[in-house]
Amino acid sequence: MKIKELVDRLNLEVVVEGNLEVEVTGGYASDLLSNVMARSSAGDLWLTIQGHQNIVAIAQLIELSGILVTENFSIDDDTVKKAKELGINILRSKLDTYELAGRLYQLGIE
Repeated sequence: MKIKELVDRLNLEVVVEGNLEVEVTGGYASDLLSNVMARSSAGDLWLTIQGHQNIVAIAQLIELSGILVTENFSIDDDTVKKAKELGINILRSKLDTYELAGRLYQLGIE
């Protein structure tokens, strides 16, 4: 499923539009950066409450489909700027990580 479809189905806010046509091939939920680096895969959508600039570097390194910031947590201005430069999708939702993970699973994202 493409990022843009998830945006529509889950009513997500697009904070940074990188490439909304990219396919989401899986998901990973963690706020511990080392876990994301060790266990996520290219194409995953990363669910986190983190909003600092390091999330963009990890998304680029692993080639994630995007970052979904949960619980309406704030995203640093520097993070937004860097994501725009690199074309990294950043989405946001008021829902918590648990709820969003369940909804993604129901949509076939595992």
